[in-house]
Amino acid sequence: MIYPKIPLAQSIIEICLDKGIKDIVISPGSRNAPLTIGFVNNPEFNCYSIADERCAAFFALGIAQQIQKPVAVVCTSGSALLNYYPAFAEAFYSQIPLIVISADRPQSKIDIGDGQTIRQENVFKNHSLYNANLIEEASVENDLKINHAINRAYAKKGPVHINAPFEEPLYQTVSKLEVDVTISAFPREKKKISVDDIIEFTNIWNASKRKLILVGENRPNEIDAKIIDLLANDDSVVVMTETTSNLHHPSFLNNIDTIITPFSKKDFKNLQPDILITFGGMVVSKRIKAFLREYKPKHHWHIDQLRGYDTFGGLTKHFRVKPNQFFNQFLRFTIPIKSNYRSTFQKIATLRKTKHQEYLNKIPFSDFKVFGEVIPSLPEDCMLHLGNSSTIRYAQLFDINASIEVFCNRGTSGIDGSTSTAIGAAVANKKQAVLITGDIGFLYDSNALWNEYIPKNFKIILINNGGGGIFRILPGHEETPVFNKFFETSHCLTAEPLAKMYGFDYSIASDETSLENSLTALFTQNDKPSILEIFTPTRENNKILLQYFRELV
Repeated sequence: MIYPKIPLAQSIIEICLDKGIKDIVISPGSRNAPLTIGFVNNPEFNCYSIADERCAAFFALGIAQQIQKPVAVVCTSGSALLNYYPAFAEAFYSQIPLIVISADRPQSKIDIGDGQTIRQENVFKNHSLYNANLIEEASVENDLKINHAINRAYAKKGPVHINAPFEEPLYQTVSKLEVDVTISAFPREKKKISVDDIIEFTNIWNASKRKLILVGENRPNEIDAKIIDLLANDDSVVVMTETTSNLHHPSFLNNIDTIITPFSKKDFKNLQPDILITFGGMVVSKRIKAFLREYKPKHHWHIDQLRGYDTFGGLTKHFRVKPNQFFNQFLRFTIPIKSNYRSTFQKIATLRKTKHQEYLNKIPFSDFKVFGEVIPSLPEDCMLHLGNSSTIRYAQLFDINASIEVFCNRGTSGIDGSTSTAIGAAVANKKQAVLITGDIGFLYDSNALWNEYIPKNFKIILINNGGGGIFRILPGHEETPVFNKFFETSHCLTAEPLAKMYGFDYSIASDETSLENSLTALFTQNDKPSILEIFTPTRENNKILLQYFRELV
């Protein structure tokens, strides 16, 4: 076995190995050579080389998102480290374990004019669960910091930073380990709802006729089938889900904006819940947030092991357990209550579904029409990643096959790493993977394609409407040169040159017939990764979407 000669590098590598950190994403550099040498020469690690640090961090995020274990990203010193920050913040808000290991210059070289040096210690302090600022010499203190960082990433589901200063020479190797590292045990926490809480809150539940359960971003298969059935058959309970909730039942309401956008003030007041229960990650729908902030429930309970965000300004209880555990403990003490809450919502949902289909059948080719064709065409049991901005919002308006696993970077809701994350997820998941994205997000993250690990059956469905289409549906849109250049970012670029450069199969669609044919071909060809670029009318998309909400009544 080949090891780096520097003891500190040996310690980091050995502790990662002992803690079960197997996936290492490395960006090339010199200062991180001791780490690179050690990780790459140990067959226990799965090492990936991604040149662009921003893409590397999102790629690692995608892997960690799927395996639900920490993934390490390793970079050289200087500004390389700062390129990890978008993914680092996403990991923090999406509760995904990510370990940043940065090589650094010794402290004596900082701020004296030496090349590739910045102040790296605590650079992620606003979003880091722990910062392990190491010293050059291997020591028990260093070992404990490394242990603590990794333990925090596991236990608290988020990003940590390990900063390791190395002095030259950097490339020397040895054939025998020179360190005997200290390993600390993982903390074990098993929490349950207290008996007192069960009595208090089931009494509230059993007396309430209007209970709304709102599910944010949620991993597939997190909730037991028997719990889903119990909630679905309670007349006093309405369950609202989103595309990223990965929770399905015929009685659950999965098109929130379609259902509530036409509501009058009287409708909102009549359907104001007594109890709101939330779980899962970030909620996409702005309309449901506005509803629940203005018409606050008497009780808002959030279920999450770690965090209880007061999203609607009225949080009354944070249950620090997993949702599945909460419902398994809680529901056995609840009793059915006579209510028309669910049936009222169901009647509205049935009407909206009819109006939705009527509208879809009559509109011309557009973003809305494209989603109406693309979503039903997706292969069963695939993994779907969605880009942010318009893409995730359009997807919310359409039913999706329950066998499809859906993901999106909704922690910070940025466009800057959707493709990289989707590729990392595809590498880890092994299922047929599809990314639906917009043109601005795709172009912004185009270095994601500079990646030799992309599975042959990876598909990108790129909707090119010539700019940031979401800005056309937001207040303040005017057809002016300033809007077109500085908000919408109008352009005439296509993905074809990128597809050619990176070896992707490439096809286009610009009407219903070519879209139908292209989708069939897209999911038939699996010899190399593919891009289907769909061109839609820039100036018509927003009008068609806004008119949709007017015609739902």
